[in-house]
Amino acid sequence: MENSTIAIKRHKRVLLKISGEGFCSEKSPVIDNSKCNLIAREISSARKAGVEIAIVVGGGNIIRGAELSKSGVDRARADQLGMIATNINAIILQDSLKKLKIPTSVLSAIQIQNIVESYTIQKCLSLLENGYIVIIAGGTGNPYFTTDTAAALRAIEIGADVFLKGTKVDGVYSDDPLTNPGAKKYIKLEYMDVLTKNLGVMDSTAISLSRENKLPIIVFNLMKKGNIKKAIIGNKIGTNIGNCK
Repeated sequence: MENSTIAIKRHKRVLLKISGEGFCSEKSPVIDNSKCNLIAREISSARKAGVEIAIVVGGGNIIRGAELSKSGVDRARADQLGMIATNINAIILQDSLKKLKIPTSVLSAIQIQNIVESYTIQKCLSLLENGYIVIIAGGTGNPYFTTDTAAALRAIEIGADVFLKGTKVDGVYSDDPLTNPGAKKYIKLEYMDVLTKNLGVMDSTAISLSRENKLPIIVFNLMKKGNIKKAIIGNKIGTNIGNCK
């Protein structure tokens, strides 16, 4: 029987992925500042536990490169526009965090001079070690790669203990729980399970990259109050993806 008194494994450094849908309301793609402020308060609460926090943001609430390319826009150019969109979300989240007096920096994989700084591993690590929240935008800086892959890559680069993926549901399911009430929730999954079952929680490149580098992934409900802190400090939450044996 599982012992509920087992000590919680505290994380030292985490990579939190917030998709574009985390920045907008369910009815509109327009950025919802109240949601950004909620995320900021949750991150602030988790930061007080002494965890170093890097955040990769998506931009799908504004532009999805793959979708835009279907309308005739060149795919590489469409993806570049998507990278710009991630910077918009990053700057808005930075503003919400700065209102809480939290030192925050936005680092981008694409150059947007006079607005955000360029991402380097060394700069990111230095900021984290000095107590900053670091928001990483611009994806990988290359077309055809998702922000989930960017999140896995950045987590590995900075030596994060875990890759936390915030979503609108409380874990990984056998089917979409929003449309199928009978969908089964998984508490633990092997990396290969995600690939072979085609669960769609993130793209195969992100899963494979995490598997190769033994980076654990936790998928959880981003918007439920208290969940961001629970995930960041290491409480049991959502679905754990990794070597579960």
